[in-house]
Amino acid sequence: MPFPIKTCAICGEEFELRPGKPGFANRCPTCSIDDAEENSRTPGDELKGDAEMNAARRKAIRDLLYRKES
Repeated sequence: MPFPIKTCAICGEEFELRPGKPGFANRCPTCSIDDAEENSRTPGDELKGDAEMNAARRKAIRDLLYRKES
């Protein structure tokens, strides 16, 4: 029994939908691999930026709350 032929929703290329294919059923294997690589990035770099931004935010709020009125 042949595998069904599908058309990729991203690039329009035709591919065989095989059991166990990673990714979405409407994407070809190359587009599925590209999507998986984007999702595999670690959020460590984003957390470092968030920590610095949160520290600046806390400092600004503390300065506003506890500033001396002249």
